[in-house]
Amino acid sequence: MTGGLDEPYRSRAVPPGSARYWSWLFAADDCREPLLGLYALAAEWRALLDPGSEAAAARAKLVWWRDEIRRLAAGAPLHPITRHIAALPHAGSADLAGLEVAVEAVAAELAGVPVERAVELDAHAAALYGIPLLVAARLGEPRSDLDTLRRCTGALAAGEYLTRAVSDHRREARRGRIAFPVDELLTAGIDNDDLAADVSPPHLVAYLEALRRKAAGHFATAAAALAPGDRPPLRHLAVLARLGARQVHAGRNPSSADFRFADLYNAWSAARRAAAGR
Repeated sequence: MTGGLDEPYRSRAVPPGSARYWSWLFAADDCREPLLGLYALAAEWRALLDPGSEAAAARAKLVWWRDEIRRLAAGAPLHPITRHIAALPHAGSADLAGLEVAVEAVAAELAGVPVERAVELDAHAAALYGIPLLVAARLGEPRSDLDTLRRCTGALAAGEYLTRAVSDHRREARRGRIAFPVDELLTAGIDNDDLAADVSPPHLVAYLEALRRKAAGHFATAAAALAPGDRPPLRHLAVLARLGARQVHAGRNPSSADFRFADLYNAWSAARRAAAGR
């Protein structure tokens, strides 16, 4: 790896074998350092949601991060990751203050605040996962319009959220967290005991399968959102869409850092096609 971000932030940002790693590895040159910085930032925030994190300490760290994002937007960050971001060539013209929305989404996750209605889920997912991708793209050489980026990163975020929610539903339910929209669960007759059960009841199995199909649709939407001219500079997004679609039905945690040759091949193939504008 090259660039100004030191360990351990670098390895946490792009764990070898992960989708983030492949998207970073095959990204256009001007996108790699922005991706590294925003992936590192998101990794620090995700760590606060780890079951091993002490809740009060995690909340205090999020308060600090809110202030740090304001300092970043003002051009005076303190943390090594935000200093890395601030030093990027296009940092002065990017909307870095928008990252506050992502911090608030992490805070809602930490507090265990459920998504009440299904219509709210895409916006929450976009705040949680999409905004860092959007900011990273804007920190590269600006070539694509904002609406295109929002459509693509928003769809990627919705697909990632649903994939993670399906994969982790049992563990999260046992911790008292519900990742699915409350109105959908009520309609489907699914309660917390169903979500936490060792063997999922049939109505939950059907619900989860429907979510997998929905997630696959989001990844397809993300790939289609990139016009031929957008694909070469934003090929890391095409890689995320391809790997996300594969992971929907893979039955494994999408954050796993395990090396898989198939992921390497699919990432390389997606990046190669995108670089050619296909």
